[in-house]
Amino acid sequence: MDKLIVIDGNNIIYRAFFAMPPLTNASGQQTNAVYGFTTMLLRLIDEHKPTHMMVAFDAGKETFRHADFQEYKGKREKTPPELSGQFPLLKELLQGLGVAQFEIGGYEADDIIGTITRLADEEGRKVMVVSGDKDMLQLASEHVTIAMVRKGVTDIEPYGPAQIQERYGLTPSQIIDLKGLMGDASDNIPGIPGVGEKTALKLLHEFGSVEQVLARSGELKGKMKEKIEENADSAILSKKLATIFREVPLEQTPDDMKFNGLNQETAGPALAKLGFKSLLERLKLDAGGGAHAQEAAQPQAEVRVTVVDEQRLSEVAGALDEIKVMHVETHGDNPHHADVIALVLAGDEQQYYIPFELLTSEAAEPIRIWLADSAIPKRGYDLHRIDLALHWQGIAFAGAAFDVHLAAYLLDPTESNQTLSGLAAKYGLSFLESDDDVFGKGAKWKVPETEVLSNHLARKCEAIAEILPLQERELTDNEMLPLFHELEMPLSRILADMEKQGIAVNEEALKELGREFEEQIAKLVTEIYEIAGMEFNLNSPKQLGEILFVKLQLPVIKKTKTGYSTDAEVLEKLAPYHDIVRLILQYRTIAKLQSTYVEGLLKEISPQTGKVHTYYRQTIAATGRLSSQYPNLQNIPIRLEEGRKLRKVFVPSEPGWSILAADYSQIELRVLAHISDDDRLKEAFLHDMDIHTKTAMDVFGVSEEEVDSNMRRSAKAVNFGIVYGISDYGLSQNLNITRKEAAKFIDQYFEVFQGVRRYMDEIVKQAKRDGYVKTLLERRRYLPEINASNFNLRSFAERTAMNTPIQGTAADIIKLAMVKMDAALFERKLRSRMLLQVHDELVFEVPEDELDIMKKLVPEVMSDAFKLAVPLKSEVSYGENWYEAK
Repeated sequence: MDKLIVIDGNNIIYRAFFAMPPLTNASGQQTNAVYGFTTMLLRLIDEHKPTHMMVAFDAGKETFRHADFQEYKGKREKTPPELSGQFPLLKELLQGLGVAQFEIGGYEADDIIGTITRLADEEGRKVMVVSGDKDMLQLASEHVTIAMVRKGVTDIEPYGPAQIQERYGLTPSQIIDLKGLMGDASDNIPGIPGVGEKTALKLLHEFGSVEQVLARSGELKGKMKEKIEENADSAILSKKLATIFREVPLEQTPDDMKFNGLNQETAGPALAKLGFKSLLERLKLDAGGGAHAQEAAQPQAEVRVTVVDEQRLSEVAGALDEIKVMHVETHGDNPHHADVIALVLAGDEQQYYIPFELLTSEAAEPIRIWLADSAIPKRGYDLHRIDLALHWQGIAFAGAAFDVHLAAYLLDPTESNQTLSGLAAKYGLSFLESDDDVFGKGAKWKVPETEVLSNHLARKCEAIAEILPLQERELTDNEMLPLFHELEMPLSRILADMEKQGIAVNEEALKELGREFEEQIAKLVTEIYEIAGMEFNLNSPKQLGEILFVKLQLPVIKKTKTGYSTDAEVLEKLAPYHDIVRLILQYRTIAKLQSTYVEGLLKEISPQTGKVHTYYRQTIAATGRLSSQYPNLQNIPIRLEEGRKLRKVFVPSEPGWSILAADYSQIELRVLAHISDDDRLKEAFLHDMDIHTKTAMDVFGVSEEEVDSNMRRSAKAVNFGIVYGISDYGLSQNLNITRKEAAKFIDQYFEVFQGVRRYMDEIVKQAKRDGYVKTLLERRRYLPEINASNFNLRSFAERTAMNTPIQGTAADIIKLAMVKMDAALFERKLRSRMLLQVHDELVFEVPEDELDIMKKLVPEVMSDAFKLAVPLKSEVSYGENWYEAK
């Protein structure tokens, strides 16, 4: 037995179920757990080339351990039906793939694995056990490695005796003692109450085993001695329950675990039955079996990469027509200041690695022309970042056609690891190392030798080429290809153009505003000290707490582990009690404006352009909204006049020009009116009524003249609460009323707006059925917790299901408006420039002779961006700076 891989089937399919977004096949069966398990299995096969392979399953709920302790695993939550229905699908698939599977009545998968590893160990054969269960560490030996799955089903860390010693200071056999002392809540193993991992390790480092801890308990003191002596029987039982039984009567032999590669006749049909088209395509398997399936067993071909020098540049220039994908390696979080390391161009047969220094040479002009040609489609990873990084190095980039990073975001916007190596792992491509493994992290980051670097970047191109057609298929299947090609890809280029353009800042005005804020801060600090009767550190929660709750005897709202809470929520509640609280809130507001925005913006002004160049991220927010960084221009506070003043420093970049801003009016509520088809909501917008006044009229049953400011404020709070997932607690906090009053108000709202209530109910049902919700433009958001047994997780997913189609559609519409606005400016040959997108607002700089045109054009384009059942409306203003344009 050259190399045996044993997989803990129950553990891994369970992890895969919660790691993967919901997925169903054509028959409506949920398959996400099977898909996640299969991608991990294929990765193991590809990386380790096992000669023998086996998946072990639990045979049932009752095992011999229940005779000793009837409550063993008694507190485990019931397996979700969406998961339990996938066990037979996985077992059928394993049979089709040609992978052995064992289950034996009365025993757990752990015991089967324990027995197989013992037999293999005795014969000196190498075994790798794949599991996420720490109990398996007790099996580690010279020949047995435990591959612990740490995150999802892709992050695996190998443990042998040396690694266990390093991590825990224990031998593998002492893992059982560890469980005996600390117990295991997931298996309902009691252990010794109050003894956690840290204490258990300390005891074992001193005494060596559970038995020795009990025998020498007299050496311990106080409560620890009492706990151990009172729970001696529990510790012995727990150690017994945690011990993997390694004498299971196996009928199977090593020959039953032989693995000669995927079964070429049955693997294809088995994958096809589950609808795993991307895996079929990657493995080059025939859905009908046989035929060209032999290709799947072929090893990955060695990548062919040429390290280009000046003499070879002409060879590259001659091969440009054959380039399929490209990659530019950069370093630095902010692409406006990133270092460009190298360019790799990849065709079908050959790849070219071009160091950046060579790319800037005179002889590389044909390659730079190729990069700048918008008629030549470019395919790669994070082309937006590439565009920006090259621009600041004086190299133009155009023609972005397919960005696998952007496609990955659309296919699963909640996936946290969208790095290229993360995507490669997701698609079972094991040949790509992570950047951290190649370059190192933080202070340890460095460019490796050319041979290592060129091969790594060539592998990136290879991964891009493999992933791209699979994503294209998924986008097509999910009806998101138009969203990708007609909205997100064009927008990527538009954002890059806006970012490169930047927005001008009046630096002197910003400094003057800073001085104004500093004077206000000094005045507020003096007033606060006078009221407190002493000086103290205003930024110290501990000292502030002492002043407020000890010296001034204000009511304690909330306590933390470190003392009194003085967070914003607490201070807001205390404000009516004492003037000092109001002054502290003002101090915090002005101090944040000064440090975050004045000082922060001053650091971000480019000395070359006199502008700030933000970085828009398309792949961060799960709702589809854009995010802004370096600096964040979307979070400039505008509720307070002091915050609004910050907008005065943003000015046109050319004399005589104006800043023009256009803002969608209540776009999310208009989207809600369309999606819910609620007659009352639609009526308000069709008649151009004030929606909050209209809501107050309908909910309180009064005429327009009878609506007072409190009624309108309440209506406004519930209107926006609906968009963001209303709860009685949230509304009670917003309006400073009781939860009972808030719940009554929400009930009244839904009684009146029954279409909204119907929408809320139906979208949650749909999400529970499909596992995701969609915007009107087909953007998906997966909700894996929508059927969770945990109330909090499930409730959050339900609220997300309600608000994502509203917020997501609003985000899609303003993106669509940007694409159409960009086209309108180009078609009319206007000099006006789009500079910023801030939530529902677009900001332009406009020459004087185009002002009248733009005042009319911008609202027209924004209003016509997407057809709803109610009209979209935008309001335009302009002035000498952004403040005046609001």
